[in-house]
Amino acid sequence: MTTAGLLGRQVRFTNLAFWRNPASAFFTFAFPLMFLVIFTSLLGSGRLEVAPGIFIEQDRYYVAAMASFSVITATYTNLAISVSFQRDSGILKRTRGTPVPAAVYLSARVIHAILVSLLLVVITATFGILVYGAGIPTGTALLEFIVTVIVGAMAFSALGLATTAIVPNAEAAPAVVNAIILPLLFLSGIFIPLGTDAPQWMKTLGDIFPVKHFAEAMMGSFYGSPLPFQWSDVLAVALWGVVGLVLATRFFSWEPRK
Repeated sequence: MTTAGLLGRQVRFTNLAFWRNPASAFFTFAFPLMFLVIFTSLLGSGRLEVAPGIFIEQDRYYVAAMASFSVITATYTNLAISVSFQRDSGILKRTRGTPVPAAVYLSARVIHAILVSLLLVVITATFGILVYGAGIPTGTALLEFIVTVIVGAMAFSALGLATTAIVPNAEAAPAVVNAIILPLLFLSGIFIPLGTDAPQWMKTLGDIFPVKHFAEAMMGSFYGSPLPFQWSDVLAVALWGVVGLVLATRFFSWEPRK
């Protein structure tokens, strides 16, 4: 069988394993919508000044924010935690001893995570359009939106695999991963919008990491004219993805930690 054939079969097997765990699949899709409803109910009234003289309704803001969150959850968080559990349970070590190439196995995991993230974005955007009247990207904005989602999903998948290198064991995986990603979600304005009155140190620190760039690119491509879309944000996310790929290639482990 060709490499492409092996990859297709492995993606199918990964997809079957995902859907055969209905509880995990349900909450993977439910979390972004739950947070969207909660945040819009608590903070969704009024308008938010995202830049000097640029305002947007907060409920529409959270549609794009939760779409960004869903991509990060489906790729970075889920991959880092699930791969750490598979490593400690010996699944990765046994898989490494089969004829399936290592690159095919990990690529299938990444492709499946990207597909799940795309489906989550579609569900979140559709919910936002129907319930909150969010706009639909069209034309060039739609292309920018699709490219942003794909680049972000690939970059955060690579960073998720790289993060497994610093996870000491499966039990510590959720704590380590959440300790990394949760502060960045707040610093990047995913959960609480960073208005013009936000401390400068928070904005500066958020600019260093990819989450804020990804969220701003999603906002700009989703809403178009109120918020400027910048390809530099997509480039920053892509560069972080390259860093994650290099680190994952260098430090990824197939065997449980001693």
